[in-house]
Order: sequence, then structure tokens, then C-alpha cells
Amino acid sequence: MNHKNQDLLKVLNRQPYPLLFITISGSHLYGFSSADSDYDLRGVHILPIREIIGLNPPKETIEICEVQEHGLPVDLVTHEIKKIFGLFLKKNGYVLEHLYSPLGVIHTPASEEIKELAKSFITRHHAHHYLGFARNQWKLFAQDNPPKIKPLLYVFRVLLTGIYLMQTGKIEANIIELNQEFNLSYIADLIARKTESLEKSVLALT
Repeated sequence: MNHKNQDLLKVLNRQPYPLLFITISGSHLYGFSSADSDYDLRGVHILPIREIIGLNPPKETIEICEVQEHGLPVDLVTHEIKKIFGLFLKKNGYVLEHLYSPLGVIHTPASEEIKELAKSFITRHHAHHYLGFARNQWKLFAQDNPPKIKPLLYVFRVLLTGIYLMQTGKIEANIIELNQEFNLSYIADLIARKTESLEKSVLALT
């Protein structure tokens, strides 16, 4: 087992509850990871009955963010299954991207059932999620001087994901795959600049 897998498993083993699924998200899923990119792990856990029916409200989200001994930064976030279904109902695109991510680390039969159920939650209202996120990323891009490549790629990524979802009803979070459909000439150059440099690399304007 290589160092990366060892570090990922070490973080997952610190999660105290049974896991329904874990996937890799962030820049690795989106298709523009750099050498220093974090590994973002996202997933769903199940709380024991004693915590659900207890007097104190259960902790719905578990977060572990740390740099491992081999220098790998890992950011783990898991939500309790009830919260995940609440996010589905709120038309949250992130949880759909995590659920349908091809970069699976842990899968269970229950996660496959959730995938089938989640299809019924996809509506045109998800467009608002992607438009809102694109606006926020554009603000981040506009306020940096010099501007950074990563926020600009995020703008394109979420817009293309949202458009593709509205057109097909399918989730695709990888900008390289998306650009096979949209054929934007400048995307490949932006991806190359980002992946060949560091997370906070800037956009050289000419």
C-alpha cells in the first residue's frame, strides 16, 4: 500500500461511526488538482440509535482536517444520513456530486440504493445552486490581485456542471469530461496552468 492510501485510511479510521460511502471530491474530482492539492474526502455515516433518541442533539457532521506524516493534507467531512436527505430536499448539488463521484473509496449496497433514490430529487431548481456558487467564485476571482487560476476554473466548472445537469439530468463534476461536450477552447490551457503549478497559482495576464 502506498503512502497516499495509508494516509487516507488513517484519517478514515478516526471517523467514529459506520460509513455508507466515502468519495474523493475537490480538485481531484473536478479535474484540475495540483501537486499540493488537499485530498477532500466526503461521505455519509450512520449514528447509533442511542444517540439519535438521546436527550442531547446528535452531532450530524464529523470533520477531520490534518496533514499526515507523509505531508498529505486530508480533509474529511461526513454527514449523518438524515442530514444528507435534508440537503437533497434543499437542492444541494454538492451532495449529488459526492454521491455520484467516480472516485469512490468506500461503497456499500445502501449507497447504491441512495443513488437510485437521489435521481428523484434532481429538478430544475438545482440551477439556483450552481448559479449561486458560480457568483461566489467569480467574486473571489475578481477580488484577487493578481487573479488566481483556481477560482476561475471553479466558475467554469460549476456553470458547466449546472448546464449539463439541466440538459441531461446527469451529474458530471469533472471539467475535462464536461469540456468534451462544450468544447471551450481556453479550458485546456487553464487546466494545464493549474495542474502544472500550485494551488494558489496566479493567472498571468498578457
